[in-house]
Amino acid sequence: MATHRYRSKEITGEEIAFIRQLIQDHPELSRWKLSRELCEAWQWKQANGALRDMVCRGLLLMLHRAGEIELPPVKRVVRNRIAERQKPEPVIPDNRPVCGPLHGITPLEFVQVRRTPEEALFNSLMEQYHYLGYEQPIGEHLKYLVKVPSSQGGQVIACLAWQSAPRHLKVRDCYLAWSDEARERNVHLLAYNTRFLILPWVQVEHLASHILGRMAKLVLQDWQRLYAHPIYWLETFVDTSRFRGTCYRAANWQVIGTTQGRGHRAPTFEQTRPVKQMLGLPLHRKFRELLCSEGGA
Repeated sequence: MATHRYRSKEITGEEIAFIRQLIQDHPELSRWKLSRELCEAWQWKQANGALRDMVCRGLLLMLHRAGEIELPPVKRVVRNRIAERQKPEPVIPDNRPVCGPLHGITPLEFVQVRRTPEEALFNSLMEQYHYLGYEQPIGEHLKYLVKVPSSQGGQVIACLAWQSAPRHLKVRDCYLAWSDEARERNVHLLAYNTRFLILPWVQVEHLASHILGRMAKLVLQDWQRLYAHPIYWLETFVDTSRFRGTCYRAANWQVIGTTQGRGHRAPTFEQTRPVKQMLGLPLHRKFRELLCSEGGA
């Protein structure tokens, strides 16, 4: 029997036989329901208890295409809501100039806005003012608005987005020195800062590094609260053709290397993207030991 691997996991003959038997015993089930049954049988669950349904569906489809199993016919075409998603509607923000010393606007207020009425404002600000625009995160993610104190009007001055870290990053993987098995088990314990925006009418010295310093503790707390697992490492990229990354380094982030300028699945070894500097921030003194453990967390 041919050997199959899925997300660094070897799929055994016994496991394929189990899936075949599951399909045979439940001919009435759709692909979606088969996936959920298999998740329950194998206890494929996220740390917060949710079934790893999309991962399981990917495995079933791979085995179906390889001729190892025969899935039931597709009953309905699922709409690709990401592809259909419209750009955020423009929102007119409070764009009064904010300037002066940092102590004049502290303590800042940090508001996690995912699945709240203020999420639309976050999305719109990113689309209008970040050079990369707004991009809907996939997987676990958090969105923050940073505001001046309510006593000063609560004006929004910055936005930050965090999401699940990419599964494969050569620079980071070499730095952490973890095995494929450890990465597969523990990559959910990393968070990736995908967007950081200081709004253009805000000119406050040391504001960016101050925000990053405050964010580390907040992300750790909110991730644990929303997704029921800790975060041990934060990471981001800096496009050095545009930025120097000074605010990250001032907030104790470490430069761990540079990218090669091509994607993980790039068809060529030629540079196709901007070379970026990668930075990371450990959130636990034993972060490497925890992340390199093949026993999970």
